[in-house]
Amino acid sequence: MKRVLSLIFIIISIATTSFSQVQFGYLSYSAVMKQMPEYTQAQNNMAALRAKYEQEAQRGEDEFQKKFVEFLQGQKEFPATILQKRQAELQNLMDNGLSFRNQAQGLLVDAEKEAMGEVEKILNNAILAVGVELGYAFILNIDENACPFINPVIGVDVTNAVKRKLGLEVPEEPTPQAEIVPIDAPKAGTDVAPVQVVPAQEATPTQETVPTENAPEEH
Repeated sequence: MKRVLSLIFIIISIATTSFSQVQFGYLSYSAVMKQMPEYTQAQNNMAALRAKYEQEAQRGEDEFQKKFVEFLQGQKEFPATILQKRQAELQNLMDNGLSFRNQAQGLLVDAEKEAMGEVEKILNNAILAVGVELGYAFILNIDENACPFINPVIGVDVTNAVKRKLGLEVPEEPTPQAEIVPIDAPKAGTDVAPVQVVPAQEATPTQETVPTENAPEEH
């Protein structure tokens, strides 16, 4: 419902603004977040915390199993008072185990929410900075196929811009190469005009003109 209301607000904003003036960015929020080192650290911390709670819960269950086996082995020989006491101990261990697991689950949820909140704050600040710097009306999260079509005239993929703002590695964009236009080969049976090769002219030595004396006129 919240996502639907956000999309409706965006549509209304575009509708009330000149089409030529609106430009917005878009990205996959979760895809960028999963590349952040803060996200990896948060996930590692949560995994370690879950392991500790699970270890403690398992210790309580192992203790219950041990007490339960002892109870089964001696219940026929226990006096009524001891039998009741052992039964109460088993019930107490079972209740404590269930209570601890429920409490641990709630603590894990709160810890994950706090850890991921810090990661989201960093990502949100980066998105805000990119949006302000590039002058976008808004930046849309396209997770879960929220927006199947985006007009490339007004929508710009800001994934790499946000990654750079976060200090993440961004793949280099390929350099466009000049298009090579193939030359059509002559069809079979078509006369091809011969190419005339003009030889280079050889340089000829300049002949020096030797001045001759005027012959004496005959009288």
